[in-house]
Amino acid sequence: MASSPDFAKSLAPDPVFLRASCSYNRRMRRCSLLLLFALLILRSAPAHGQAAPAFDLVGPKVDVHVKRGEVTLPIGQVPNLLPGDRLWIHPDFPDSQSTRFVLIVAFLRGATNPPPAEWFTRVDTWTKKAREEGIFITVPEEAQQVIAFLAPATGGDFSTLRNAVKGRPGTFVRATQDLQAASLDRMRLDAYLAEVKVTSQTDPKLLKDRAQKAASALGIRVDQQCFDKPTDQQAPCLTQHTDGLVLDDANISNRVSQLTSGNSGDLMNQLSYSTLGGAGVYSPYIGAIVDTARILASLHTAHFQYIPALALPTEDTLNLRLNVPPSFRDPKSVVVVALPPVGQAKMPPLHPGNPAELFCAQKTRLVLEAEGAPLVYATPIAHDLKLHIESKSGPIDVPLKADAGEGGLVLAHAMASLPSGELTGVVKGKWGFDDWEGPRYHLVSAQAGKWKVAPSDESALVVGREDTLHIEGPNTLCVEKIEAQSTGASPAELPWKSPKPETLELAVPLKDAAPGPVTINIHQYGLDQPDKLTLMAYSEAASLERLKLSAGDTEAVLIGNRLDEVAKVSLNGIDWTPTELKRVQDQDRLEMKANNDTNGLEVGKHYTAKVQLHDGRELKVPVSVSPPRPQVTLLSKGTQDEQSAEPSPVHLGSPNDLPVDGRLVFFLKSKTPANFPRDEKVEVAATDNSFRTTLSVSDGTLMLEDANTALGVVEPLAKFGSSAFGPVQARAVSAEGVAGEWMSLGTLVRLPGFKELHCPHNPARSCTLTGTNLFLAEYIAASPEFDNPVDVPADFTGTQLTVPHPVNGLLYLRLRDDPETVQTLALSVMPLTPGTQAPTAPTAVKPPSTATPTEQQSAQTPAPPPSNPEP
Repeated sequence: MASSPDFAKSLAPDPVFLRASCSYNRRMRRCSLLLLFALLILRSAPAHGQAAPAFDLVGPKVDVHVKRGEVTLPIGQVPNLLPGDRLWIHPDFPDSQSTRFVLIVAFLRGATNPPPAEWFTRVDTWTKKAREEGIFITVPEEAQQVIAFLAPATGGDFSTLRNAVKGRPGTFVRATQDLQAASLDRMRLDAYLAEVKVTSQTDPKLLKDRAQKAASALGIRVDQQCFDKPTDQQAPCLTQHTDGLVLDDANISNRVSQLTSGNSGDLMNQLSYSTLGGAGVYSPYIGAIVDTARILASLHTAHFQYIPALALPTEDTLNLRLNVPPSFRDPKSVVVVALPPVGQAKMPPLHPGNPAELFCAQKTRLVLEAEGAPLVYATPIAHDLKLHIESKSGPIDVPLKADAGEGGLVLAHAMASLPSGELTGVVKGKWGFDDWEGPRYHLVSAQAGKWKVAPSDESALVVGREDTLHIEGPNTLCVEKIEAQSTGASPAELPWKSPKPETLELAVPLKDAAPGPVTINIHQYGLDQPDKLTLMAYSEAASLERLKLSAGDTEAVLIGNRLDEVAKVSLNGIDWTPTELKRVQDQDRLEMKANNDTNGLEVGKHYTAKVQLHDGRELKVPVSVSPPRPQVTLLSKGTQDEQSAEPSPVHLGSPNDLPVDGRLVFFLKSKTPANFPRDEKVEVAATDNSFRTTLSVSDGTLMLEDANTALGVVEPLAKFGSSAFGPVQARAVSAEGVAGEWMSLGTLVRLPGFKELHCPHNPARSCTLTGTNLFLAEYIAASPEFDNPVDVPADFTGTQLTVPHPVNGLLYLRLRDDPETVQTLALSVMPLTPGTQAPTAPTAVKPPSTATPTEQQSAQTPAPPPSNPEP
């Protein structure tokens, strides 16, 4: 007997039937009573957190073989049946079975053509012949579906069920289709849960990687937040709500969409997914079962009620799973089981994850990524898989296994040697009884003797440090490991990476090595012997070529070899210390920083500096002093408005904010040389190099005020466009292309085009601010402290904003281009005309503040934009 919650659910009206009754019932009173009855019955069902997983009751087992021609397959490997197929069916009931069941197998031939009486086969499962030998049934011509019933033996059971099928064949056709689809979907879910369970017990560190690959291969969407938990909590999180896992598959999505679309789906959704309606009892993959239950409920009689069962095959056994305990009292339960459909098989649309990807054919446990066909991973229907390769020496076949945890097809063993070059592998196998050809993959094989050291690195190995070595070859996919061996030492494995498909980059540690030959061993999959490359490791003392600097610069560059030994360079009381070592071709370049001014060094004069090494040795190096780099000083800067342009109502809160639609002007004074050369240019650019321009005397953007002072003029909007914003800087560039130091000019900001401010007389009410490009403002408030500001969304496309009532005629805003500075908006307040609809206000959010209210207030003193540069 069913428990009280199950009994209550069995009494509850079917949501879909209830939905249809209410949609067609024009008498609202009757519909309301029907709804109330359903909700009262559903209230007795388990709560969401207490609901047992759907279809968790173990039902009976039925053994099935299918023979086609001379080939016999277990039911688990059969996706479809054909007329003439011979079925062996053996009900597997225990010896202690107290209730006798009748097994009825019926063939259907569509929704509008009732089957003949001879298409029904009755099996008394308690007889000796049925228990020991089973029965054989042949699929008749014109059959399209096969359905089986397990019913308690009673008088008239066979004729009753046969008449029910013949009277409403379309009902059972639809039930068969939905049950078959739901069983396959359940197998996908079970395969995923099994993968999570096994991996969590064997190697928890791989759980995230294998669970994500399995979910992708099986078409299941999982909760990514589970991977943020500690390792021992990830597996329980991934499996604790199995009814909530959504099968991410187009077939499932379409089926659920059909069940719940339109006005008629509203009531069903509300009842099925609300807590009151027992949310969680039916998991998303049971969308087809919801439809089946509705169909079978319409066949309810005084003696029989039909309950669906999922058929989950294991080899030749159908393991039945029930969602409702069967009843052996009137109305007795008839278990409905769907067998594979009759018709041509639909081949799985398996395809490579990346069709252009190359794979090393000889790699150990090679995984060929494949997706698009979850049933290949969830069921044994695809069997006898192999990777077929056509080569010059003949065809090669390697067995494959579909592994959802690996996210693809895994080679059972590594391949033998293959011809060099690119090859094509084709996945072949069986889909049930039919030959199946799956995706194609591009393969490469390992090639011996094709590696060489990059020309620039032939003398790169220097003892006493770690050097980077580049090796070039045909392809790096088949490289297994790389070792280095110096004279008298054992081989040591090296870390490596492949920045390009044909290049190896490896780090060779030679800190404790002695000068002499070093052998690089490159091991590849499929090759017995490694490729060997022999290079010389040199004992290179610091070899100094020269020290280069520009007069007046604190930075210098020391050129030579083995410069990692250099500790300091000294000349005329100036000490340079290393900052960064670089290797350029076959030389070291050591960048250094001086602790004093270098203006005392004369251009063209020959100097010799003292170089101190880390081991205490001292060497000498010639010094080359080049002409000084141009140096300028920023005297003043400012912005000018176009004479025809209306003044902006926004008063900028910082002199460093430069409106992009204004004219940027600044004065520069030449420091080195003393006079500003006429052929010297000034470069103006963003700090991130996203935009730049060059000013010169020749084009008029640079004007000499006197011999050593120049005026620069930039129109940012015309030069850089409306997308220019952020910090800008400038530097002088000599006629020879020598650039000076960057100096900051300020921050380019874009201003919204504020137009009108309409406010009611009541200051407690909000106002309407109109304009263009309002998204350029990030916050708008009535006080400089930004109490309860209006947050303008970054994707705001409107022309009106609801803003606070201004205080003393002023509003305050922060711009997206400079959110740290408080700007002031001064617009004439216009009355809010009657009938005007204020726009919906964006959310008020407290913006981050980087200054005290006093500092913010001091920065808000409204002042008109400068018309002349400010000193």
